Amino acid sequence: MKVEKISIKKVSESVVEQIEDMIVNGSIRSGEKLPSVRELCEMFGVGRSAIRDAIITLKGKGIVDVKQGEGTYICHFDSKKLFNLSLIHPESNDAQELFQVRKLLEPGIAEMAALYRTKQQIAELEKFFNQKSSSGWEEDYQFHMTIAKASANQIIYQFMQFISTTTKRHMSDFHHFIQQNDLINERITQQHKEIFTAIDNSAPHEAKEKMTEHLEYVEKIMKNSLWKD
Repeated sequence: MKVEKISIKKVSESVVEQIEDMIVNGSIRSGEKLPSVRELCEMFGVGRSAIRDAIITLKGKGIVDVKQGEGTYICHFDSKKLFNLSLIHPESNDAQELFQVRKLLEPGIAEMAALYRTKQQIAELEKFFNQKSSSGWEEDYQFHMTIAKASANQIIYQFMQFISTTTKRHMSDFHHFIQQNDLINERITQQHKEIFTAIDNSAPHEAKEKMTEHLEYVEKIMKNSLWKD
């Protein structure tokens, strides 16, 4: 039997992970210049080759920009660049687990939206209830993403984009299913209206509650229809 030997993680990979963590937690900000290679060697206690390899990896991910003769700068932060999309398989249980992440995040996002939403965002949300066509995945996606944008947190917005686009097939199947059931479709529309009303009224606690109720209801239906064993 032919197998490949298991190797320990490269030193450069550890450097990459630590720099990514610094970006996420705000220790390093967009546009900021990284220390020189020599300084990075001292900071991480590694050799020059490890630092150079780490910078090459970060550049390949679009996280840093190397300017000849000037140095290495952090690019505009895009959280999607820090997610390894190849690890997510929408055909597997990952979709269910990502929906659980939504259940943890979105009530808090709705709460923030009730505090920070603008008049323009309220107007955008209100449009979803004035359109005559039945709601599909795209309309649902835009409704939830408008709420995420209203949270006034760009990282949250990008993270929600990642989750929503990764689970698109499952949510599209879900909307196709509920179009055949007027009672479910009407209930979800009503839940959206209740979430909107709480955000419009600047009622963060109510917005959080209504979003929780909505996602729990959707999850229950998906378990009974699309996620059956």
